Amino acid sequence: MEVVTSVEELFVRVVGTNPVLQGLVGGVVIASMNLAGAMLVLVWRDPTERALDGALGFAAGVMLSASFTSLLLPGIDFASDPSYRPLSAFGVELVGIVPVLVGFVLGVVLLDQSEKWVRYVGPLVSSRLTERAETDGGIKRAEEMAQTADSRVVGVLLFTVAITLHNMPEGLAVGVGFGSGDVANAIGLMLAIGIQNIPEGLAVSVAALNAGLGRTYYAAVAGIRAGAVEIPLALFGAWAVVVAAPVLPYAMGFAAGGMLYVIGHEIIPETHAHGYERIATLGMMAGTVVMLSLDVLLG
Repeated sequence: MEVVTSVEELFVRVVGTNPVLQGLVGGVVIASMNLAGAMLVLVWRDPTERALDGALGFAAGVMLSASFTSLLLPGIDFASDPSYRPLSAFGVELVGIVPVLVGFVLGVVLLDQSEKWVRYVGPLVSSRLTERAETDGGIKRAEEMAQTADSRVVGVLLFTVAITLHNMPEGLAVGVGFGSGDVANAIGLMLAIGIQNIPEGLAVSVAALNAGLGRTYYAAVAGIRAGAVEIPLALFGAWAVVVAAPVLPYAMGFAAGGMLYVIGHEIIPETHAHGYERIATLGMMAGTVVMLSLDVLLG
């Protein structure tokens, strides 16, 4: 009887050697771990305003750390590697920090203009917004929310969009990893991103609860949808690795810019608006510590 001696061998035995199929499985794994985090909100019944502000602060800490450890720094390293196939502009190859900064600026600009279009993105984030949404003052129709530009609803949509933007290059990175043929490193990346997705999935669900968008079920659905985008992008990354790899640093910078903008513009003001600033700040510190620790432990 043949003995499996490594995780890589076990993965190949179960999934096979087709890199596209491996990328698909990798995308499903990381999206499933995002789902697990989002579903945690289903066991958290009737959270207080104080608890929600603390949890949202924790989510901001996770996003803050992930922006650097999972996006900006890896993006710069990726674009600095000798094997990187850079894009060119006016005869100059864009390598190192340049692609990441280009993506970063685009991400900030997009989110800065987001309040003009975020109400149209709402139905993609949660179907609850196309029907009815629960707010602190009672039941309002979603159309009325759009007209009054409810700040808490806009805030949670921006938050969800930012996490989704963050998940997109992660899914792409996993697909590129498997598509490159380095299964061992791709598995390590898959597990690292997957574990980090657990608090991120919870973060979106908590943000939805914090905005009062409905029952915990709908909050969980919003969290799950934010991570589902990783599956097709992982598949695309493995299938079109030659095309996807050059744009990966731009996507990482883009996601980081969007996330950092939302942290400063929406999350911190929201968590400091109800008298629980200290709890929210301590939650943010805790989220930063957790994400940094995961990054170090998972390499």
